[in-house]
Amino acid sequence: MNKSTVEEIKERFDNDVERFSNLETGQLSTIDAKISLELITEASKRIVPNAENLLDIGCGGGNYSLMMLTKVPNLNCTLVDLSKPMLEKAYERVSQQTSKNVEILQGDIREVRLKENHFDIILAGAVLHHLRDDQDWETTFGKLFKLLKPGGCLMISDLITQDNERLNDYTWERYGDYLEELGGKDYRTKVLDYVAKEDSPRSINYQLELMKKVGFTSVEILHKNMCFGAFGGIK
Repeated sequence: MNKSTVEEIKERFDNDVERFSNLETGQLSTIDAKISLELITEASKRIVPNAENLLDIGCGGGNYSLMMLTKVPNLNCTLVDLSKPMLEKAYERVSQQTSKNVEILQGDIREVRLKENHFDIILAGAVLHHLRDDQDWETTFGKLFKLLKPGGCLMISDLITQDNERLNDYTWERYGDYLEELGGKDYRTKVLDYVAKEDSPRSINYQLELMKKVGFTSVEILHKNMCFGAFGGIK
């Protein structure tokens, strides 16, 4: 199957701003979205308590930045997303919560130009599963590493796979059952078809090994439930 193009992904998010801006109802298909949001922001605060600069990639409606600002107030926030309407919504919400600078950049994290050794915290919520081949993953993780200050952290909450095929089948079957309970058989099919078309997630093991390879000194798993996880690395 040909995966969705960047343009197709952008168009889908352009049309879904309100849903993704509501944490209570916006991401029901993402198991433990609220727990993961809490964990990666709290971990970031504990790793860099005096953080000044936050980068939120694939920021959507700004939920991750907003939660981060409840823990470390008045951060300079740089928000990156493919979708202009998402960025406008995120800017409106985030700028109300910080007295510092809020910058928005429309584009693909692989291509936008950002300052190296500048960010204390990078948050990646449900975005990296859009990366495709090994080269794409390695280049992107390498870039994120360079953007961080020494001692800074990259925290990820995302869709994941298992390395073992039988266990992977099992976790996705369980996820399908969860979706079916949530919205019936059609909903199960709709979400899983969309994942197959748009997403190409990797395992936590793969991503942590890659983090170490590009230079992160320490990596941690904060949470895992079926095909969702929260984890990260410290430069």
